[in-house]
Amino acid sequence: MLSHEELLRYSRHLTLPDVGLEGQTKLGAARVLLVGAGGLGSPAALYLAAAGVGTLGIVDSDVVDRSNLQRQILHGTASIGMAKTDSARERLHDINPHVSVKVFPQRLTSANGLAVIRDFDIVVDGSDNFPTRYLVNDACVLLGKPDVYGSIFQFDGQVSVFDASRGPCYRCLFAEPPPPDLVPSCAEGGVLGVLPGIIGSLQALEAIKLIVGLGHPLIGRLLLFDGRRAQFRELALEKDRDCPVCGPNPTVTRLIDYEAFCGVRETGNGKRETVEISPQELYRERGRKPNLVLIDVREPREVEIAHIGGARHIPLRELPSRLSEIPGHGEIVTMCHHGQRSQKAREILVGAGFSNVRSLAGGIDAWSREIDSSVPRY
Repeated sequence: MLSHEELLRYSRHLTLPDVGLEGQTKLGAARVLLVGAGGLGSPAALYLAAAGVGTLGIVDSDVVDRSNLQRQILHGTASIGMAKTDSARERLHDINPHVSVKVFPQRLTSANGLAVIRDFDIVVDGSDNFPTRYLVNDACVLLGKPDVYGSIFQFDGQVSVFDASRGPCYRCLFAEPPPPDLVPSCAEGGVLGVLPGIIGSLQALEAIKLIVGLGHPLIGRLLLFDGRRAQFRELALEKDRDCPVCGPNPTVTRLIDYEAFCGVRETGNGKRETVEISPQELYRERGRKPNLVLIDVREPREVEIAHIGGARHIPLRELPSRLSEIPGHGEIVTMCHHGQRSQKAREILVGAGFSNVRSLAGGIDAWSREIDSSVPRY
């Protein structure tokens, strides 16, 4: 039974025909795991806690950074430097003390994924990388749990519900991950701060619908949001009969190495080569190799914010047409914001015949943190 305080707190739910006391009781008994307490996880966690979901789990290994605050509304200025799980727990307890918050201050991996997810009814995936998305999907299929998916980039977002018992899974839509160098993160490509609020709130809505059993969940449907036009589109999704995890003859029957699957790191068979130089190594080499060429492949708007003196600026999109500007026999280091685009730039240069090319690990952000704090971070 709900207490008098809870009857008052949830009164607007109790008067809804499709929720009522029965639906609110279901919310109170539900266990929802949020993968990530960042841009998508923030609004999802806030609304699920406010709605009275009985147990919220939060798995995240990061700490709150100042650059998070533009969009990650679960955290505040006073939380900078705090583990996101601790910051989230404090905020959610303030939102609703009736909610039990279970925190997992760790990365979700193949080693712990099934153990973490097993005790929850629904997973809300607010991750920002492909290895975790495939891991969450596969674990949910193996455990028979719904996966409430969301993703964002710049001004666009996507939402769906992957439930292999009633429709397609994430692998049915994305059978293979894209090449990692072609997928910039939000840190690399940017994201409008309000966008994760829209998409994360829709994820919370879908989770509540699943719990209460109301409406029509986004099973077999992919909702696309265009923030520039404020337009929604919907795509129908079908189950892939050859899906390796949810098809009739699955080949994925346990969690695999998802970083290797997505090509994020070397697999031992030459699948991906990444040659990097650390900020400390670059600092030492620039001091003794005056002819070393540093090429900044970021966009002009980024260079206006922060730059390293002496670096040549050639945006990545212009690099193939401006190869003649680069010395053919020198040592070259490519650089971007966090290191993804510079790896792609290195591949372009090596493919064009440049023999001594390395990528700055961590990009200009790592340079600012480890070498020169006068270079602004963004």
